[in-house]
Amino acid sequence: MTTGDLVGLTVEALRAHRLRYGLSALAIAVGVAAVVLLSSIGEGTRRYIMAQMTQFGTTLISITAGKVQTGGVPGIGGSARRFTLDDARALARIPGVVGIVAQAYGTAEVKYGGLGRHVYIYGCTSDAPRVWQWGVSQGEFLPPGDIDRASPVTVLGPRLKRELFGEGNALGAVVRIGLVRFRVIGIMEQKGQFLGFDLDDAAFIPVAGALRLFNLPELQEVDLMAATPDDIDPVAERAKALMLERHQGQEDVTILTQKDAQETVNRILGIISVVVTCIAGISLLVGAIGILTIMWIVVQERVSEIGLVKALGARRSQILAWYLFEAAVTALVGGVAGLFVGMGGSWLLAKIVPGLSTVTPASVVLAALGMALGVGLSAGVAPAMRAARLDPVEALRAE
Repeated sequence: MTTGDLVGLTVEALRAHRLRYGLSALAIAVGVAAVVLLSSIGEGTRRYIMAQMTQFGTTLISITAGKVQTGGVPGIGGSARRFTLDDARALARIPGVVGIVAQAYGTAEVKYGGLGRHVYIYGCTSDAPRVWQWGVSQGEFLPPGDIDRASPVTVLGPRLKRELFGEGNALGAVVRIGLVRFRVIGIMEQKGQFLGFDLDDAAFIPVAGALRLFNLPELQEVDLMAATPDDIDPVAERAKALMLERHQGQEDVTILTQKDAQETVNRILGIISVVVTCIAGISLLVGAIGILTIMWIVVQERVSEIGLVKALGARRSQILAWYLFEAAVTALVGGVAGLFVGMGGSWLLAKIVPGLSTVTPASVVLAALGMALGVGLSAGVAPAMRAARLDPVEALRAE
């Protein structure tokens, strides 16, 4: 039995029993499509989150007021000792820190003339453009100096500027934020959204002014910029030690590096991937049972045919290869169909759902096809071995 004979017999069997093999392949296709579709959504989501997290640079260390593990919520107090501007100044002196942004924020209405817009107001320090890797398109950012000073100046996001001033010049204009008057000294470059927050539709004022404007007792966050990626962990450890020393041994702030955040995202998406694979595995199991059942019935129906082929000189290994090939082709056809359905579905979802990004890694494609092939071969082993063991004389007598 040559390879051509093997292919010819397989094609003829699949053609003669299209419905049987088609139903078995369908179950495989459903499982593969589910794996590919959900993996594409998961990978697209992971890349989107990573891109969002790194758009402000890759060496940021975030320190927020409150310890999450002990019931506090970052940015909403809960400290044993208040997170102050003095703490920010001390953090800026840590070796390996090349930039720092102390923050306090809230929402307020920004008014100019007869127009008003309710937006986020970010109180921050002069290093923000460098630390956040975000430039100023017009004018200048908040001036450097004593961070305790609440200079009445503001920098507007590009969308907020357009809403209030249209195409006109905003530099030098006086806007009212809450009940306080601020002079516009700059317009930020376009940045887009960060995890759902429109950063272009915001205003930036000195951090001391934000603390007074929102009547906040302490800072909500301090971002440190490490000199290099290798400095991230040492800086985080030094910052933790410094805050313990300044807060009488109370661990009342949460320190989060981008590496920690990325590891958390990868861990969560990894768990989701395992769950998705298990769900899809049910469909693959159904497909395997279908192939096993179909092949077992086929062997029973072809007893005389197998006997004739063996009588003509076919070896047991060739009979085994014949039926394994049928099972493999059935599973592979289902796998390829499921692959196209899954990739097509992910592409369609990305077009329909705003903001959804889907990516199908090559590893997922190879794993899906390999999984389908493995399921088919595993399910076909028992029927193929049964066919290979048939005695040719007894098989011909069965006719």
